[in-house]
Amino acid sequence: MSDREPILKPVAIADLRPTQMTVGIREVKEKRKRWRDESKEKGAEFLGKHMIPVVLGPKDRHYVIDHHHLARALHEEGVEEVLVTVVKNLRTLEPDSFWFVLDNQSWMHSYDDEGRLRPYKDLPKTVAGLIDDPFRSLAGELRRAGGYAKDTTPFSEFLWADFLRRRVKRKTVETHFEEALEQALELSKNEEASYLPGWCGPVLED
Repeated sequence: MSDREPILKPVAIADLRPTQMTVGIREVKEKRKRWRDESKEKGAEFLGKHMIPVVLGPKDRHYVIDHHHLARALHEEGVEEVLVTVVKNLRTLEPDSFWFVLDNQSWMHSYDDEGRLRPYKDLPKTVAGLIDDPFRSLAGELRRAGGYAKDTTPFSEFLWADFLRRRVKRKTVETHFEEALEQALELSKNEEASYLPGWCGPVLED
């Protein structure tokens, strides 16, 4: 099967399988608002432009490899079906081989909301089971605030989330988000963040 072969038959959101454990709920809420604003007049057009990329796995299940936040947002808004784009057909693989391929292709991210690596069996079975990682929300807002550039590196926002998790108090993120964002903006300019994708800090001359 060719890469990115679109399947025009809608797939139930409830049947989509996540390949990550967390999302940033603040980002989900923003996407819910955007959907409410656009769905009144351009709902079908919006869904047509935002197909969910998936890998077809064992038992013909559709495993989401991007747009988890959008899928969760649409689910919470009561949307029952979405269009998907099949990136790879791996339905003939045994489960262990399937997850090995996903891991090596950077198509999964089985880290929990404290940044701990978990076995793939701990991944949620539906997008409704994705848990909130406030640092993922902070990383997303940091990018929008210009703290770093959008980058094609897989899970780049999670790399930034992990960086921030080690430097900003979780309670600050949860209760004083704007203060946490100010701290994150300062941290993003630091040379110790230079290894991260999209880093926009100052380059020091020798």
